[in-house]
Amino acid sequence: MVIQALSFSLFALVAVASGVMVITARNPVHSVLFLILAFFNAAGLFVLMGAEFLAMILVIVYVGAVAVLFLFVVMMLDINFARMRQGLLRYVPIGAAIGLILMAELVLIITSWIGAPDGAQTRPMPPISEMSNTEALGRILYTDYVYLFQASGMVLLVAMVGAIVLTLRQRGGVRRQTIGTQVARTKAESVEVVKVRTGSGV
Repeated sequence: MVIQALSFSLFALVAVASGVMVITARNPVHSVLFLILAFFNAAGLFVLMGAEFLAMILVIVYVGAVAVLFLFVVMMLDINFARMRQGLLRYVPIGAAIGLILMAELVLIITSWIGAPDGAQTRPMPPISEMSNTEALGRILYTDYVYLFQASGMVLLVAMVGAIVLTLRQRGGVRRQTIGTQVARTKAESVEVVKVRTGSGV
């Protein structure tokens, strides 16, 4: 129990510190790296809770795909972050209001769960000890929260389309590859035969 308590404290402390560094780091690449560190520590917390499936999904999906995608997008987009930070103080009241709303919602959720821990069960389910983590997660995800699962997929689709639109903006003075023009080239346009006399150069 002592080792588990120490491990939980270590993972939680590093995860919170990494989350703070994500929003306070001046370099966006450093923010993405701290985000990856936060994901790894959250996966460690899932392992300590016995949810190894969630830990594996967190590492594979978020660390292996989403965080790396964030890093590539940050490096590809030519964003002037110094210019963006000039109007940061204007959004502090809005951010504080959103943070207070989220905090109030979390308090309501935690207090309602403590007051009625069995109230969220809408249908009888087998005991948790008789199911694996994957089966229990699938039963809840694809029955009670199937519409929210589909909505999250639509949100990810819109985010993907937005990232593609941002990266494919037109720029002047940039030479682009046209596949159709290259494929349509004929032999006469591509090959030029030059006859060179003996002892002379081209």
